[in-house]
Amino acid sequence: MDEQNGTTSREEQEEALVALIEHRTREVKNLRHRLAYYKSQLEEAEKRLQDSESKLARLRGQTNAVSSRSSLGDGLKTVKTERRSNSPIDRREGSSKNHNQSKPELLIPAVNPKISPPRLVPRSSEGSPSASRGKSDKSHKPSSEQQNTEVKEKGTKRRFEQKEHKELIPLIRKSSSPTLVHCQTSNHISSQHKRKLRSICLCPVNDQLFVTSALDGVVNLWQVQSKGSGASLLSTTDCVSPKQRRWPEDVAWHPDGNSLFSVYSADSGDSQISVTNLNKKQGGDRVKFLEDKPHVKGIINGIVFMPWDNTCFVTGGSDHAVILWSEQDGENKWKPKALHRNLHSSAVMGVAGMQQKHIVLSAGADRRIFGYDVRVGRADFKHQIDSKCMSVLPNPCDFNLFMVQTGTHEKQLRLFDIRLRQTELHSFGWKQESSESQSALINQAWSPDGLYITSGSADPVIHIFDIRYNAHRPSQSIRAHHKRVFRAMWLQSVPLVISISSDLNIGLHKVY
Repeated sequence: MDEQNGTTSREEQEEALVALIEHRTREVKNLRHRLAYYKSQLEEAEKRLQDSESKLARLRGQTNAVSSRSSLGDGLKTVKTERRSNSPIDRREGSSKNHNQSKPELLIPAVNPKISPPRLVPRSSEGSPSASRGKSDKSHKPSSEQQNTEVKEKGTKRRFEQKEHKELIPLIRKSSSPTLVHCQTSNHISSQHKRKLRSICLCPVNDQLFVTSALDGVVNLWQVQSKGSGASLLSTTDCVSPKQRRWPEDVAWHPDGNSLFSVYSADSGDSQISVTNLNKKQGGDRVKFLEDKPHVKGIINGIVFMPWDNTCFVTGGSDHAVILWSEQDGENKWKPKALHRNLHSSAVMGVAGMQQKHIVLSAGADRRIFGYDVRVGRADFKHQIDSKCMSVLPNPCDFNLFMVQTGTHEKQLRLFDIRLRQTELHSFGWKQESSESQSALINQAWSPDGLYITSGSADPVIHIFDIRYNAHRPSQSIRAHHKRVFRAMWLQSVPLVISISSDLNIGLHKVY
């Protein structure tokens, strides 16, 4: 009997050791893979640095090549230091399964960035994505020092890349057939919201972090896992306004990626702007409301940070006003200034900033599009179109190109050149089967290379438009959800499109 018990005990120990060895073998392989990845990333980063240095040397002249390289190095160190002091980087280890448990402290983790637009493969016909329920995958997290370096370098690179203009306008409508985007798989996870989703926003220094907001007043922070196979819920923050208990109408990340700004309504004297500090623990100090209330009535429809050197953001509201908020010395100190209150005769539905000039775009329900020159203090141009406008979105690569969403069926999206007056470059759109009305909650996003636009729809599909295609219809449509799709956004670090829907799910779509 004792011999039998001894044999059983040895077998159990042997099985446990075999399982442990298998686990640690996988762990070693994973770490070796990550080490090889970081080495390749370092080589690529060094090549990009050398390329930038040589470009600057050629620009300043051969005689200044040595001094310019030195000044560039100092500039990089300065930016990196600022990123280190401002950007939340790390978080405590814990299970990603317990999404609903409150976290004692959130220190945002970095990811493994690989800055490259999605690789697009031409196809002769559309492919149907296979939708499956994907659980959030765990991944081994790099050390805090590695994460600091990654986020700082990525943020610095993004800031410099934004200044590289690419001519895309000559390509518009030049192709008789579209280049299709291959959607390999589509996974869906629960948004963890109790009411309909309102918005999705990507972190500007690490686009594998994103937030979702909904009519329940909650803002959820997510991290993409395993190259898009899933996403982990990092934190949940109650962001309802203090008086009317309203949900955020729109959200925007601070350019440093350490805080979120939300807009509400100007009615009943309620707070209009909240700032969520992601570095602070859950509780009363995490969400602060700004005291200034420059909008006089109605919903504040949009908030966008300007792509300029000085940190500022713009809000547009139902009171016809466009307000510029400039950062002041001190924590959460922002000074509002009305750019204009009377140019629009109806609600301002969308605002944006142009890269190459200090021009604020505003699109209104009055069918007007204005470009306001902040430095001069007056409107630089005006477009009057045939339909109400619901949003405006500059191209990320061609700084003269921007898109406006309108209420005209099958011509919802219009392209404009900031240099041309009263000239529409192209218009395209889609047919809606489930609704005749065009909702302002449906929004669009540009691909990182600036050649594609994704759009939500009142139908459960994502429409994709190739701006080189000379037709007025989508180049392809992907059935992505069970109900209407509000928005689908492209990631730059991995070939992934993330969508939100009224079915309360988040879609993760791998594209190539």
